[in-house]
Amino acid sequence: MLYNVITEGDSTSYVPTVLGNALLILLFALLLAAALFIAGRKAHSPRSLKLGAKQLAFCAMAIALGTVLSNFKIYRFPFGGSVTLLSMLFVCLPGYWFGAGAGIVTGVAYGILQLILDPYVIHPVQLLADYPLAFGAFGLSGLFSSRKQGLLKGYLAGITGRWIFSSLSGWIFFAEYAWEGWAPLPYALVYNGIYIFSEGALTLLLLSVPYVKEAFIRVKKLATE
Repeated sequence: MLYNVITEGDSTSYVPTVLGNALLILLFALLLAAALFIAGRKAHSPRSLKLGAKQLAFCAMAIALGTVLSNFKIYRFPFGGSVTLLSMLFVCLPGYWFGAGAGIVTGVAYGILQLILDPYVIHPVQLLADYPLAFGAFGLSGLFSSRKQGLLKGYLAGITGRWIFSSLSGWIFFAEYAWEGWAPLPYALVYNGIYIFSEGALTLLLLSVPYVKEAFIRVKKLATE
């Protein structure tokens, strides 16, 4: 039995058992390991994992900007998640600049900072999924760092990774909030997709502006030269 179904009045909760928690941790660990493995295979140089003082400064700047912009919430959803002022874009930048390894580490650091500043925690495994893993997935942007339209493709990869981890968390730990007539998994996929991809659409619209796109390319040259 992976989880217990607890019904109190009109409310239904899905509480993982010890075996369920163990399997969830294993699943998250395998997903993270797969991401790191792919990052290692895709990396063309050690720079994706080894950062100098200049690179660390750029990563810290990205975390700082992402943190500041995360406080400008266009809309905040009642059970976690919000559409922010492009905060996800800036946390995806270290991967785009320095490769997936550096991007994942930066994303995890950002996730821990978000946990400290704006926590929404009901379970230790949910904490792991919604903070270090979901935000660490932004580092998948580095898989496309050297490709044409790398920023656009990398950003989509990063926010999709976050969507997957957040949806897994929502499926297990927030199933009781599923809309009437919805099963927990479709609810979690749609709920998390609404705020993540709404912000994503706004960001892609901005990045489609030639001047803005060129500005981000110049910043990358500054970061990597």
